[in-house]
Amino acid sequence: MKKIFLIILLFIISCKDKFEQTKPTIGDVTESVYASGIIKSENQYAVFSTVNGILNKIDVVAGQTITKDQLLFEIDDDKAELNTQNAKLTYQLSQNDNRYIQDKISEMELKVQLARDKLLVDKSLYDRNNRIKEDHIISEVDFEKVELAYKSSQLNLKTSQKQLSQLKLQLNFDQNKNNILLQIGQETQNDYQIKSALSGQLFDILVKEGTLISPQIPLAIIGKKNAFLLELEVDENDMARVKLNQSVLITLDSYKNQVFEAKVDKIFPIMNEQSRTFKIEAHFINPPQKLYPNLSAEANIVIQTKKNAVTIPKNYLLKGDSIQISKKEKRKVKIGLSDYQKVEIMEGLKADEIIYKLKE
Repeated sequence: MKKIFLIILLFIISCKDKFEQTKPTIGDVTESVYASGIIKSENQYAVFSTVNGILNKIDVVAGQTITKDQLLFEIDDDKAELNTQNAKLTYQLSQNDNRYIQDKISEMELKVQLARDKLLVDKSLYDRNNRIKEDHIISEVDFEKVELAYKSSQLNLKTSQKQLSQLKLQLNFDQNKNNILLQIGQETQNDYQIKSALSGQLFDILVKEGTLISPQIPLAIIGKKNAFLLELEVDENDMARVKLNQSVLITLDSYKNQVFEAKVDKIFPIMNEQSRTFKIEAHFINPPQKLYPNLSAEANIVIQTKKNAVTIPKNYLLKGDSIQISKKEKRKVKIGLSDYQKVEIMEGLKADEIIYKLKE
């Protein structure tokens, strides 16, 4: 008899040891959307060159404060300088006050003047012979020759005047074209001196002097000094619930056991097809004392909060939205809001009831 009692007692103890138990709590429950991302400096950007070449000189050091248009890098520009000098010479040769241009214009103007003088002579002959033609002092054939010479002079003057006009237009066009080519050359030469697009802090230099530079190679990282934002990625399944100005709870590996609050202030309205996520930006309300670009962050974007809710630990909720109300009996419940730790029970459980779960 004692042996049977001992077996039953051990069975009860054994069953008891398999379960954990708890009671619901009354408190706030918050529904949120998970997001992950990094810390970035405001206006953070990578510096690139627009030209190929050898990096001759680095004029800055990582960590320093820089101003807009400050010189950062110098690339070998010998070839660009020669091209600029050649363009400058070509432009100078095409200017209207150049002796060569003046000689061409003067030559054409002289041609026009000679054509005008010849026209005056031929017109005078034509007028005189036209008056005596009726008296048959000049033959019809000779008059036609005079008339033809007069018309030829008229055409020759018009042609010469047109050629002069075209010459001036062409010379003016060449001058403007060469001026543009000179400006392009000067701008291209400026491209070999890489300057900062904004004032801020130089976070990192990614190249060394003597390196072959191309437009595909990032040279440095620059951003606003002491001003940071959160760049987060939200899964496409959750994106419809994310709105501007929602509260964001942030945890950082660099600040263990601390939670920081931020606000959603920018939503990028396009999905990344590879990761199937949307990018959003948020700003800290009270940021940590020290932050650095590219720190990893995890976030919970608060969708809604309910006060005085009946909640249970999330790991006590079974499949099919049910709970264990005794070691042998389950009960269906209606759930409401949930976060990563607890879930609201709207119907099916009283605040003073005990619930169970198997020990892990």
